[in-house]
Amino acid sequence: MKKKIIFLIFAVLIVSFFLFYFWYSIYFPIESGSKREIVFEIKRGQGGKEISKNLKNEGLIRFAIPFRFYIYFKGVARKLQSGFYLLSPSMTIPQMVEKFVKGDVIKEKITILEGWNKREIAKYLEEKGILKAEDFLEKTKLIYWKEKYDFLKEIEAPDLEGFLFPDTYFVEHSTNFAIAKNVELTKEEKIIKKMLDNFDKKLTPQLREEISHQGKTIFQIVTMASMLEKEVKDFEDKKLVSGILWKRLENGIPLQVDATITFLTGKKTTQIPLEDLQIDSPYNTYKYKGLPPGPICNPGFDSILAAIYPEKSDFWYYLSTPDGKTIFSKTLQEHNIAKAKYLK
Repeated sequence: MKKKIIFLIFAVLIVSFFLFYFWYSIYFPIESGSKREIVFEIKRGQGGKEISKNLKNEGLIRFAIPFRFYIYFKGVARKLQSGFYLLSPSMTIPQMVEKFVKGDVIKEKITILEGWNKREIAKYLEEKGILKAEDFLEKTKLIYWKEKYDFLKEIEAPDLEGFLFPDTYFVEHSTNFAIAKNVELTKEEKIIKKMLDNFDKKLTPQLREEISHQGKTIFQIVTMASMLEKEVKDFEDKKLVSGILWKRLENGIPLQVDATITFLTGKKTTQIPLEDLQIDSPYNTYKYKGLPPGPICNPGFDSILAAIYPEKSDFWYYLSTPDGKTIFSKTLQEHNIAKAKYLK
């Protein structure tokens, strides 16, 4: 009987020790009050065993087993997401796990400038170390997105040029894949989705109704807006140029937009050589009438508004001076005089 009591006491002590061990390891940080921060990475495909081992090696938890016990007990072992996390030894295991489950990774601020084309965006993101340019460009193909957004269903181009809305975004510094196999979006897709969601939000039902009322398509508006973005800086001038270009279209006159030529050549200049005007491409608005086949860049909201709400005028011509000023003319003679004066 005495041996049984001793054994029972011993068993209770052992169980109590392990309960205390798990409780203390899980709910008490390794360095309470510490302000030290550590960038911790969970790589794609890593499970609880590897993550717990790495946390211990970084001095973020005391022991690996309590961490693994906690994530399995909570049923979140397959919900931890990869990426770079900002952690501290002052955090408890539940606090860390909550970050991993939410995918609360380190965010990086990116600013997509108005007028950038998809290749410029891709290059910028690669230079920021966020992704590879070629992977981003692959995911801008229309086939990945056409059925997900109503405004894309009418697009007649192969990719999303024009719809990657310029703005400031906060994105994951690294991939944010779920460890489980049911991964939905890649890092490229997540960034593109932010841009498309933003476009979808900015183009309100009222604006869409106005576009439809005019007998135009969103694709036509964005194509026009992309030219306005590259041609003119001032919003009021954009509306006047928009009126000129829509008027030219209605009258079967070539648009003669210099920005479509520089889109073809890649040259950054306001002086277009005569040989460049002979390039045989549907984007050459000197050679071919009508809108180009698609947007030449990703326009900002002012350019989109200007394309939707053009300002009527007696002007048929315009030019941009080297310092960004727009000169308007009513006749070809006035326009030629302006060119001689401002584009020497």
